Amino acid sequence: MHSIVALVTGIALATLPALAFAQGQPPPAPTETTATAIPGVIAGGVKVEVIKSGFTGTEGPLGLPDGHLIFTETQANRITRIDKDTNQTSTFLENTNGSNGLGFDAKGRLISVQTTPGATKIGVISPAGSAATITDNFDGKPYGRPNDLVVAKNGGVYFTDPGPNATPGQPAVAPPLPAAVYYVPSGGKPTQIATGIARPNGIMLSPDEKTLYVNDTNGEFIIAFDVAANGAVSNRRNFAKYATVTKTATGVTSGADGLAVDTEGRVYCAAIGGVQVFSTKGEHLGTIPVSLQPQNIAFAGAGKRTLYIVGRGAAFKVRLDAAGYGGRAK
Repeated sequence: MHSIVALVTGIALATLPALAFAQGQPPPAPTETTATAIPGVIAGGVKVEVIKSGFTGTEGPLGLPDGHLIFTETQANRITRIDKDTNQTSTFLENTNGSNGLGFDAKGRLISVQTTPGATKIGVISPAGSAATITDNFDGKPYGRPNDLVVAKNGGVYFTDPGPNATPGQPAVAPPLPAAVYYVPSGGKPTQIATGIARPNGIMLSPDEKTLYVNDTNGEFIIAFDVAANGAVSNRRNFAKYATVTKTATGVTSGADGLAVDTEGRVYCAAIGGVQVFSTKGEHLGTIPVSLQPQNIAFAGAGKRTLYIVGRGAAFKVRLDAAGYGGRAK
């Protein structure tokens, strides 16, 4: 998490508690917020509900086939389930090898980004007895700290590796591989499809899987690529400019983390200020406010019309007019 050392652009000072908290300090208590209207997405006055706080790491939300939601408590080494009707939480899976981003393949297997130092990998983690490694290295070099993934309908996996998190007070250590985006075809070997992104983070495919989106936590733009039938990408471009960025001692941060898409192809981005919503052309349509800076998002619930938001040890949900894309778990 980057501390704010200069000005915040594009957002009122009154919202600063939602942006950041002092490094090493617990986040403030989450509170309910009220959305302004985004036509086709959310009605004005809808409340962003606090489900619960006090989680140990909040990442990788993913809707289950029954409408419930799971997310990763990376530091606690577990996956937690939220009941779609009661909001009650329970343990879905223990001993997750530091799982972060999640996705289902066409066989119903749960694939995760696994971040335990010395055992970083992309692999199948559930159901019981199906554990398998999809990739744990590129050209013989281990990944730094993979972050998020999306599983295509053809079984291919796209994932980001921004490198290890910085340790306060410790000198930075160069990872064996640069920050990059990778693609692993089903049963194949990984290819490095993009470098030169300051900190690649959330990753998502459009509903038709012809466009790949990548968030850059230390940049100003969501990056997009065209996707070919064989999974290869081309035509790298700036898709959308984040609605808010913060100037830091070393550049800028958008806080951009997780991504989701709805049935109309709109792109939802967890970032500074809340969940920023963009049209298929990259136009900023509005931001759903969240009292703590969100880390990741996913649609679940009846008709996938509930957007779940996790971040800073808390979980939230908000009812939308839009529906999440139903042709893929996320």
